[in-house]
This record gives sequence, structure tokens and C-alpha cells, in this order.
Amino acid sequence: MPTVITLGETMALARTTEIGSLRHAASLALGIGGAESNVAVGLQRLGITTSWLGRVGDDPLGERLVRELRGEGLDVRAIVDDDAPTGLMLKERPSAASTAVHYYRRGSAGSRLTTADVPDGWIEGADLLHVTGITPLLSDGAHAAIVASVERAHAAGVPVSFDVNYRSALASPEVAGPILRGVAERATLVFGGADELALLGADAEGGLLTAGVEQVIVKRGPEGAAVVTRTGVTQSPGFVIDPLDTVGAGDAFVAGYLSAFLEGRDTADALVRANACGAMACLVPGDWEAAPTRRELEQFLRGDGGDPVRR
Repeated sequence: MPTVITLGETMALARTTEIGSLRHAASLALGIGGAESNVAVGLQRLGITTSWLGRVGDDPLGERLVRELRGEGLDVRAIVDDDAPTGLMLKERPSAASTAVHYYRRGSAGSRLTTADVPDGWIEGADLLHVTGITPLLSDGAHAAIVASVERAHAAGVPVSFDVNYRSALASPEVAGPILRGVAERATLVFGGADELALLGADAEGGLLTAGVEQVIVKRGPEGAAVVTRTGVTQSPGFVIDPLDTVGAGDAFVAGYLSAFLEGRDTADALVRANACGAMACLVPGDWEAAPTRRELEQFLRGDGGDPVRR
């Protein structure tokens, strides 16, 4: 089976269990979340062997993070940092129609990723490297680690997937744009929403294709998605659902698309799978918990809801 590798920061995640501000929350549910590990879990559940690398603190949250990811069947390469804590994010739902995420990651273990953390042969032996625009903005060392990893993939002929995944809390558009563009131009596949791609410059799709990118996948949320290549545009509508929690939907979308890409499916089929995975991720609270297995995905695509009570 194809092997995907990814690296970045996964954090502990505490979320409110009911609608309302954190100011009045009586309890929080504890879990984990991170863009790269969310994609890794999504791929693993779809039958793609996946490996995740990152730094965690020498603390109970770091231990929980490693245990959760290993429990999903991932090959986990966790570097335990004795001098920095595991990062934390808090998620609240101020109203039924909104979600807010607060990050506590400055100086975290995950932000201290370096080029030296990435072992020899790990990238070169993979079938695809997936990175995001979050990690290069965490620190100079993390930026260098991502650039070096992408260069190693290029040298070994390993395709690179890059999800822009811009976080305004990490850097302004003026600072982030050139950094993210530098990574995107070295990728095989680039994912992003229209606003994220605009950060990469005017006519981002055309510019990326000219730079050598093979596919630019434009995520449009409930409106579906499109793939832009040198030969044209393929579009696919989204699925009509009643969303509960949209955080992590983009990561599930990427996992769905990459799984189909690695299986050699055509672009139209890959988009349908990606849109389905993104929609399914919105049906359950949490960043990755609703990422579907292959069986669940097939049932969803068949519209095979059946009896709502499982006996």
C-alpha cells in the first residue's frame, strides 16, 4: 500500500460541550487536534499507511497525544522535548452557527521542530509527503524543516502535497504570503480556499502551474471544490448536510482527495470522495473523530442511511 508521511504540530484540544462562551462553560471535553495529524488519521482510516512526525512536551498531554495517534494505527515518530510544553487549543461554540478556536502554542514543543528531527531515509522511502502552511509559520526552525523536507522529497522523486491552511494568528498576510508561496511552488498538489490561494499572489493558480505544480485544488466548502490543471478545470458540487462542527472538514477533504490520488483515481472521482469526507467530518464534534472509514464512506456515497437506530 502507498505510504504517506507528514510532519507538524499536534496539540491538546479542549472544547466546550455545549453552545455558549468559554466564560460560562461548566465543563470541557479533552482531545487532540492538528492539521497534519488530522489528515494522517483520515488517510489511515481509508486504508493508506501513514506516518506522522512531530515534537511533544514531556507531559501528560504529550503522552495522550502519542497514545491517541498510535491508537489510530499511525506510525508515530514523536520527539519528546524536555524543555517545552505540548501546545493547547481551546474551542468554543459561541452560538449554534459559529465556532471560535484559541491557540496557546507560543514556545510549545511542536513549534521547536528542526531539520535535524527528520530522520535519514524517512522521506525518501515514502510515496507522498504532505505538509501545510501552518508549520512554516511556527518558527524559523520549523520553516527550515519544512523547506528541507520538501527539497529532499524533490530529490527523491516523491510527490509533495501542500495545504495552504493559513492561520492569521501566526503571521500577517504580508509576512505569510512569500513564505507559503515558496513552499507551494515546490509542491505537486496544492490545496487551498480562494482566500488562501490569493495570499500566494495574483492569478495564484496560473502562477503555481507555471512554477511546476501539477494540480491546484480549490476548496469551496459547502459549494464543493475544483481542480485546476494545465489542461483545464474539473468541478464537483458539495453534499447537502446539516453541519454540527466544521473544524477539521478541510483536513478530511484533503485526506479523501489524497487517498483517491494515490489509488490512481481520476480527478472527478477524487473530488467526489474529498467532498464526501469533508461533509462527513462536519457531522460530529471534534477535529478528526468523524473522519470516515472506507465502509462508512461507501455508505454515505450510496445515500444508505437506513434505520437511524442500530440494533
